[in-house]
Amino acid sequence: MTDLRMFLQSRPRRLRRSAAIREMVRETVLQPADFIYPLFVCPGKGVRTEIGAMPGNYHLSVDRLVEEAAAAYEEGIRAVILFGIPERKDPEGSEAWDPEAAVQQGVRALKKEVPGLLVITDVCLCEYTDHGHCGVLEGEEVRNDPTLELLARTALSHAEAGADVVAPSDMMDGRVGVIRGALDDAGHDQTILMSYAAKYASAFYGPFREAAGSTPQFGDRSGYQMDPANGDEALKEVALDLDEGADIVMVKPAMAYLDIVSRVKQTFEVPVAAYNVSGEFSLLAAGGEKGWVDRDRLMLEVLTCIKRAGADVILTYHAREAARALRRG
Repeated sequence: MTDLRMFLQSRPRRLRRSAAIREMVRETVLQPADFIYPLFVCPGKGVRTEIGAMPGNYHLSVDRLVEEAAAAYEEGIRAVILFGIPERKDPEGSEAWDPEAAVQQGVRALKKEVPGLLVITDVCLCEYTDHGHCGVLEGEEVRNDPTLELLARTALSHAEAGADVVAPSDMMDGRVGVIRGALDDAGHDQTILMSYAAKYASAFYGPFREAAGSTPQFGDRSGYQMDPANGDEALKEVALDLDEGADIVMVKPAMAYLDIVSRVKQTFEVPVAAYNVSGEFSLLAAGGEKGWVDRDRLMLEVLTCIKRAGADVILTYHAREAARALRRG
């Protein structure tokens, strides 16, 4: 019989023999503070309406938003990102910058009632326009440059309400620089800008469009969001946003784009966010409901892998259940 000792000087399994050893040498450690919790804020009072395609997620009026965010904060989650559900829509999406709209009211309430919470706002027009696109239309074309002023106006209204971070998600060229300039000129030079720098035209967004009522009335968003086939282009987009003043850059979606998360982190060595989007959430939730997968175990595996790929923060609808699962060990 062959003497295996001459071949097995290294035995990696030694470091996997017990939970204590595995924990001691673990390279990537997931924690609730890694999560940004997306929340949908709507007009009204006492509203908590579950989103059909995203079980466990809700349209929340401002009072219920505060309750949800406070509960998440108690579970160790330190940041939320707000998406607005408007009372009215028009071609320009004018409610996006209305100081009395749901998002602006939500920001003010959260900063007052949960002062330790980091409040981030999504800056886009698609929820607010009657056509569902992310910018001003000329015929059926989304016009880039006329949209920039409206995005800057929206971001400024969020900063004036007290947002800590504004996050433009529209993918218009030059929007980071225009928003940064508008914020600085208005004295909001300390407001952080987290850009959706590499946002792909993905089929994973389907459930979100139900949640936000933002399905385009014609066409799709391939003319301004990125082609899923392209990787080098993501690095170009990130470089442009950093040059224009972005503090944090985001890759969206996350699970199918871990190579992009990794390349962005390794290339730029800046804070990187990754968005574990609605379709990724809903697929896992449905699999868990059917009993096809171990939901908690797979959820934590997915989130750990996103962090391992290079994400410093993860936007995820799993935030609260993941925080609870981590506490259980």
